[in-house]
Amino acid sequence: MAPLYERRILTQPDRPVLIVAMEGWIDAGSAATTALVHLLDSLPTEVFASFDPDELVDYRSRRPVLRISDGVDVGLTWRQPELRYGQDPAGNDVLLLVGPEPDCRWRAFTGALVGLAQELGVRLVVGLGAFPAPVPHTRPVRLAATATDTALASQVGFVSGTIDVPAGVQAALEVAFGEAGIPAVGLWARVPHYVSAMTYPPAAAALIDGLASIAGLSLDAGPLHAAADATRRQVDELIGRSSEHEAMVRQLESSLDEAEGNPLALGQMPSGDEIAAELERFLRGES
Repeated sequence: MAPLYERRILTQPDRPVLIVAMEGWIDAGSAATTALVHLLDSLPTEVFASFDPDELVDYRSRRPVLRISDGVDVGLTWRQPELRYGQDPAGNDVLLLVGPEPDCRWRAFTGALVGLAQELGVRLVVGLGAFPAPVPHTRPVRLAATATDTALASQVGFVSGTIDVPAGVQAALEVAFGEAGIPAVGLWARVPHYVSAMTYPPAAAALIDGLASIAGLSLDAGPLHAAADATRRQVDELIGRSSEHEAMVRQLESSLDEAEGNPLALGQMPSGDEIAAELERFLRGES
């Protein structure tokens, strides 16, 4: 059977960190997507290996893009998972797993990636994601971890107790890396549920800061923090227009204080549908 990936360059990274930020799974506030765009913009990278989309991608759900120029078919762009290689400003090697989450052959995909990571001497795997949570925009974004061991999860913070949730390929990779003896951790930003449908830079900034801290990388999240400040001011302006919205934010602040130690604050989420809809209209300039 043909291999799932083709190696494009012969560079041998030096104990790289592997960052997983694939499309298609939970990404409230587009936090992981925004963090990935920031990484690709700030760290020069090149394709290290490309994975065969014919084996992994359902083209009916992730159709290729046809470019047409004056009625003439110019070419097709095929979406495929890629492993990119680069260095941070301090010279630390990084690998970024990007592109669409595979639609099939997850076990073969994770097995191939674990084997490649072992060959390349990957020292740590860090996944990026975000979920909607009952938290106010007035507080700093906190991260919750999923990890291959308690010590690693404790460096970030985690959900107490036991919970069963649907898994993305990032989770399958975490388990596979753990079984192979490679430490892996997922960083999950908690995004205020009433802004989870819009781009929320504060969560992306928190992911970059968390990544830099846990992986020992030199990463500048300054532009994201600047965008985060502007977003908070926009949300503050909208919230200030309604006493009901202000009351909801105060309730979220109170609930958060009471829920310390439970990052998800399960069962404590007040409805934010009305404020979410009004916020989207506000940001589109419709109110």
